[in-house]
Amino acid sequence: MHESVAWHAIAATEAVERLGSDAARGLASAEAARRLAAQGPNALPEAARRGAWRTLLAQFQNLMVGVLAGAAVLAGLVGEPLDAIAIVAILLLNAILGFVQERRAEEAVAALRAMAAPQARVLRDGAWAARDAAALVAGDVVRLEAGDIVPADLRLLEAVQLRVAEAALTGESQPVHKHVAVAPAAAALGDRASVAFKGTVVTQGRATAVVTATGAGTELGRIATLLTETEPGLTPLQRRLSQFTGRLALAVVAICAVLFAAGLLRGEAPGLMFLTAVSLAVAAIPEALPAVVTVSLALGARRAAARQALIRHLPAVEALGSVTYICTDKTGTLTENRMRVSAVRTLAAPDRAAPWDARALEARDATERPRALLLALAVSNDADPAGADGVRGDPTEVALVEAAAAAGVDKRATLALFPRVGELPFTSERGAMTTLHRDGATTVALTKGAPERVVGWCARAWTPAGEVALDPERVRVEAAALAREGMRVLAVATREWRDGADAPLDADALERDLTFVGLVGLQDPPRPEAAAAVAECRRAGIKVVMVTGDHPETAHAIARTLGIVDGVHARVAPEEKLRLVEALQRAGEFVAMTGDGVNDAPALKKADIGVAMGRAGTDVAREASDLILLDDHFATIVAAVREGRRIYDNIRKFVRYALTCNSAEIWALVLAPLVGLPIPLLPLHLLWVNLVTDGLPGIALGLEPAERGAMARPPRPPGESIFAHGLWQHAVWVGLLMGGTTLATQAIAWSQGWHWQGMTFTVLAFLQLGHLLAIRSEHEPGWRGLRRNPWLVGAVLLTVVLQLAVLYVPALNRIFKTVPLTARELGVCFAMSAVGFVAVEVEKWLIRRGTLRWEGRARA
Repeated sequence: MHESVAWHAIAATEAVERLGSDAARGLASAEAARRLAAQGPNALPEAARRGAWRTLLAQFQNLMVGVLAGAAVLAGLVGEPLDAIAIVAILLLNAILGFVQERRAEEAVAALRAMAAPQARVLRDGAWAARDAAALVAGDVVRLEAGDIVPADLRLLEAVQLRVAEAALTGESQPVHKHVAVAPAAAALGDRASVAFKGTVVTQGRATAVVTATGAGTELGRIATLLTETEPGLTPLQRRLSQFTGRLALAVVAICAVLFAAGLLRGEAPGLMFLTAVSLAVAAIPEALPAVVTVSLALGARRAAARQALIRHLPAVEALGSVTYICTDKTGTLTENRMRVSAVRTLAAPDRAAPWDARALEARDATERPRALLLALAVSNDADPAGADGVRGDPTEVALVEAAAAAGVDKRATLALFPRVGELPFTSERGAMTTLHRDGATTVALTKGAPERVVGWCARAWTPAGEVALDPERVRVEAAALAREGMRVLAVATREWRDGADAPLDADALERDLTFVGLVGLQDPPRPEAAAAVAECRRAGIKVVMVTGDHPETAHAIARTLGIVDGVHARVAPEEKLRLVEALQRAGEFVAMTGDGVNDAPALKKADIGVAMGRAGTDVAREASDLILLDDHFATIVAAVREGRRIYDNIRKFVRYALTCNSAEIWALVLAPLVGLPIPLLPLHLLWVNLVTDGLPGIALGLEPAERGAMARPPRPPGESIFAHGLWQHAVWVGLLMGGTTLATQAIAWSQGWHWQGMTFTVLAFLQLGHLLAIRSEHEPGWRGLRRNPWLVGAVLLTVVLQLAVLYVPALNRIFKTVPLTARELGVCFAMSAVGFVAVEVEKWLIRRGTLRWEGRARA
């Protein structure tokens, strides 16, 4: 309706006129209803939510699922319904786990969601009444008081000591002083002091204002609209598995065609070769991969939730392991979003070498404690110490009251002894606040404000040894030093009128000839665990960059405290955050964006991983995120990254395991005819080996704990192939070795007249189990730490029992066309099966020594 008007740059009366309203009576009810019908409700646009069926169907929309569905059909066609059922069951398990996780996350977010401003005090037909904020329209006149959430974008008509916390919108940690005077048309969002924005919070004072925009037309709504224009991309795991599946499907089709042709040329029956080729195709597809991935992600999400990290989408668990950059907000993310007194400076006694005393509030000698400073901290403010949740009010004034209380001066008790008898409220023009208090027959003026203003009004300075002449430059230097440390600095001064003399309430007369008492430095302190978390990120090769709307000096000071050395971006607008994320992504970085404000939401959605705060965070930020920190601790991200790296390592181990074992099966079947041996395995044997070795053992491999040093290595490049760092080389040479060992077993048994097919069948299965135990770690010996994963040990033992049952249970002999092996034949099987385990352990030993090094990194 009036979207192009710079409301902050026009007079209040003109704003009311343009909006067709009346500052004294507000809108008529009929006119408000007409505008509501035309403008729509005062609500933010929400992204359309997927229904339950769409969420469930989305779990089937990937290439691996399609390939496995084809494998299930083929298994059914070749008369193997059990294998077909197993594949279908795995696909359903994958879908159900993904569906449940996403729905649970949506329910948790819904529980966190709170309406920004459920009600507002509105002037309609000349009468004030509480109404639903959703019914506000442009032109409505509303009233604001401390504690209110601003219900819409407003042009202020009247403001009394009004301060508004705009951190959720602008990133500015300090509440902003608001007034009715016009601001420059080109003023930045955080400098538009004559307007208030929807979703921000009134911390002090009161005001009346006229609504200029509602719903999507507000600054909050504009940012929310950006979210609908930002599409998230695939995670690294999704890209890698999609590429892996496509290539594997093509390779399997080609190999099966070669096997079929080779068998025909050797004179094998076409029907047998067709069934063998199809069985090999089914066996070569690692149908347990989706189950391994989904179970790993689901358990990872459960572990993350136990560490206060709510995963909204399962792939985000693993994707955290790929993060190369964390772009983090400051306020409420790295800091506590709570002001505290961090430094107090009073002038030391003249005979001291140090010009400043930093222990003023700790001194126990009454002559050493500046009484006026303690009084100013306790009572020269409008904070309410009687709030149900502690002191309430402006964060700066709350911090002053808490600091005084910590020094033994309670505000309520002090006011009872030194009641306030007058005040000069803070104004941006004066940059100070002065309160008058009665102390017997003496009136005491307590002034606090910007050092550059207050010091100019002072003639003397207090010291423990008495008053001395003030050197203004010395105070300014110390104030600047505190400001460089990221503090907001206030100067405190006092003046007394004795013997019942009345103090003037005129600023020019009252705020002069003061006695300087001291400096107070306040800071939104870093979270206690944040520095260690940043350090761990740095050790893990993850660059942490602070991106904030706060003041540059404050941001740089906090960054130095936390050890952030890669960069600070201050006074950043929402669009600039989004552009920064896009620029890093174009440079090949995998970006996580953390934040809690509405201004963070577009970048949270665009980032590869959006991390929102659950406690202090806004609803819009949570909706845009992949991960919600329920405790708002930055350190929780590090735990999630560690979990992501563990999950990817385990998925990679399964891919190594599956490719190597499947290639061993392929080598054995393809090479046998070429060396003059019969086809070593029946189609049913292939399917059985595939079922028992890829199923429970593969899933158990996904439960491996994190390897030592997981957070002491650089992150994976986002474009890196899953075959990097020797995986494909390992699959080729170990698969060839295992296939060759299988054929050697067949040849020996054939030549000795032993039960060669049963032995070949058993050796192939046991070789895969030995390989499984060896690749539990890519570097450490396979037998080390076995007790840390009892599920894998149990899966291996169960598979051995099942394989022996196929050999020694008569009913299974008839199904699998096997006969019991003799003790000597079984002993040979176990001996030959150890070849793969020993070979992989030698490979790892050479890698640990540096003798073997897989050069280069395979690219996706």
